Parts: sequence; C-alpha cells; structure tokens
Amino acid sequence: MAEVQDLIKKEPSAFSFGKSERKLITDPINDNNPVTVQILGVCSALAVTTLLTKAIVMGIAVTLVTAFSNMFTAMLRDYIPKSIRMIVQLVIIAFLVTVVELALKAVNYPIWKELSVFIGLIITNCILMGRLEAFAMSNNPWRSFLDGIGNGLGYSAILIIVAAVRELFGKGSLLGFKIIGPSAEYVLNTNSISWLNWYTPNNLVILSPAAMFLVAIIIWLQRAKNRKLIDIS
Repeated sequence: MAEVQDLIKKEPSAFSFGKSERKLITDPINDNNPVTVQILGVCSALAVTTLLTKAIVMGIAVTLVTAFSNMFTAMLRDYIPKSIRMIVQLVIIAFLVTVVELALKAVNYPIWKELSVFIGLIITNCILMGRLEAFAMSNNPWRSFLDGIGNGLGYSAILIIVAAVRELFGKGSLLGFKIIGPSAEYVLNTNSISWLNWYTPNNLVILSPAAMFLVAIIIWLQRAKNRKLIDIS
C-alpha cells in the first residue's frame, strides 16, 4: 500500500504546473526565443511592426493558434498516420487561423482590414510547424499547450519591442497616443522644449529594413548578455 502511495505521489498530474512546465513558457521568451534564437517567423516581425496595435493583435493571434494547434495535434498524434501527419497539421492550423480571422473581423474590423493578409499567412509561419513536429508529436496535450503559449509569447515579445520603437521614433506615437512631435497636440512638444528641438519623427524607421536592424540589435544584445547562445543559431 505504501509503495502504491509513493507511486501516486511521484506520478505528475495531467495538469501539473511545476518547474518543467514553467520552463515551457519562460524559455521561449528568452533563452529559446523563436525569433531571436531559432530565427523563425522573422518575415512577419518585419511586416506587422509598423504600429504597436497591429503587433499586439498579431502576437495574440499567433499565440492562440500555436497553443491550440499544439494541443489538438498532441491529442490526435496517436491516430495520425505518419505519411500524412503534415497534411493533418496544416488542416488543424488552417482551421484555427480561420476561426481567429473571423473572430477578429467581427470584433475589430479596421485592424482585421490592415492585418487580414498577415493573419492568413500565419498558416505558413515556421514557428507553428516547428513546434508541432518538434514538441506536440511527442508530448501530452497539456505540455504541448504550454509550449505553444510560451513560443507565442516569445514571438509576441519581439514584435511588441520592435513595434514600440518603430512607432515611437517613426511616428512619435504609441497605441495611437501622440507622445513626441513638433506640435502642441503631442505630450512632448519638441518646439517648446529646448533640449528636444533637434528631434523630429523619422519615417525611415517605419520601413522594413529598419525592423531588420532592430531585430539584429536585439539578437546582438541577447547574445552579449548570454554568450552560450552565440553558437546556437
């Protein structure tokens, strides 16, 4: 009887949230970030980061699709023939992307109109297929769900950082609020603050090459802080 109780104690719950489960969420945000370490999903990081609002919405969409596609794939993995597993994975992703796109269209039509092409292209995002193949096909649904959340948050973090810099220095605003610019409608009016007279929003920051440089700077800073990442990618 005592041996059975010991086994029960050692056997983790299906929905446990211990150290290994927490690492599934925290590691992709920093040491195993899908954008800056695995170098996946960079194209959308360049395309949708002109505005912070767009980056946040895109990050939420990718996180939801990654989490639930991981979970559904893990639930079905024992029933999916290996010869058609990637087709099944694509069907799951396409279904979830359609649900997310229709929900966004109903809730916030202007944002959907701006992001409609990029929301559809989530289907081709390397992060999703990478996590399904590398993790969901060999782990249980709960851990796969957490892995999807972690990778979605890691992707979102990079998008939000890049978008915040691009919108602030390119348009002088954040989330539509006018922060810094050469008129009284901005919180920081550069015409009335002597030490900010030199500053004007730089539209070059809005261009895609600027986003590429920003992602490269983040990669450099991350590897300067954590040198074990230098030889990973």
